[in-house]
Amino acid sequence: MAGNRIPVVLIAGFLGSGKTTLLNHLLRAGRDTRVGVIVNDFGSINIDALAVAGQVDSMIPIENGCLCCAADASELDAMVDRLARPSAGIDVIVIEASGLAEPQSMIRMLLASEDERIIYGGLVEVVDAAEFDATRDRHPEIDRHLRAADALVLNKTDRMDAAAAQRVLETVRGIAPGTPVVAAEYGRVDPAFLFEERTGPADRAGYHQLSFADLCTEDHDHTDCHEAGGHLHAAYDSVEFTSELPLHPRRFLDLLDTRPAGLYRVKGFAAFAPDPDRRYGLHAVGAFLRFTPTPWPAGEPRRTQLVLIGTGIDTAALKEALAACVEPDPAGVEEHLMLGVLRYVDQPAEEHRDPRDDAAPYED
Repeated sequence: MAGNRIPVVLIAGFLGSGKTTLLNHLLRAGRDTRVGVIVNDFGSINIDALAVAGQVDSMIPIENGCLCCAADASELDAMVDRLARPSAGIDVIVIEASGLAEPQSMIRMLLASEDERIIYGGLVEVVDAAEFDATRDRHPEIDRHLRAADALVLNKTDRMDAAAAQRVLETVRGIAPGTPVVAAEYGRVDPAFLFEERTGPADRAGYHQLSFADLCTEDHDHTDCHEAGGHLHAAYDSVEFTSELPLHPRRFLDLLDTRPAGLYRVKGFAAFAPDPDRRYGLHAVGAFLRFTPTPWPAGEPRRTQLVLIGTGIDTAALKEALAACVEPDPAGVEEHLMLGVLRYVDQPAEEHRDPRDDAAPYED
């Protein structure tokens, strides 16, 4: 089931954009979430207070139960498979791409993975707001990278005045219309915006590793540590939707296909009128969409329960659109209308593809 698969989140961005700073913050903030980290580069990798000598196929236990690897792009699939093994106890895998990586190639690698224990968790592109113009001059392909992203983090906004930051924000939104953009300082983005967080300590015997909380206690220079659980500099909107009546499949697919600007993630379970015997797990990030049908658990009410997450969403309009998908006369909905949903049911690995490949070629 999609809900039990480990999401793999890609963090990309040009050199100096703040990818490692964002990654460090995610490790600090996700106290009870076990994160597997792959750094797509060679050499030494500094992760905040720890210096991790990362060589290909190395796996080192570090902060908060995280596992850190360093790998060339050709090794990513093997690394992801290794981290996804149940014995690792990982909740989410984060891949930090090298500064010159091609994001779409990495997306295709993940979608082509034959490991049924993972699922694509989205591409997060980190943008250095202060150096955006200069970066764009040196690397015009940044426009293509921004359009490939599922979410954009406009980092280092504290290094420029409000007017300049707003100009860059509007430029980025113009390049990638509809893609959610969060402004951040020092990479402080709420992990719950990017992936599901564990809400309580993991009861996993044998996992005893140094935590960021321990480091914060010992090293007072880490002034950012306490903020992981407090105020964050990037807010997001969350909409919860529940319906005791099933959904009309075509109307619901139309909503997902024309999802409002800023909507990043949709998760939960859907009940469809023509198929009352199956519960459809739903996992969507950006353009990626998967349904996973399973029989309804015995004794569980057959209701739709969804959580929708994004930035700058008109929550009232979204709730109204969701309510319009509810079908008051389930018996009158024909079974063939489920074909649209079934197009997004998990397929064998060789049939996986990025929906963005259907679009016209990017032009910089």
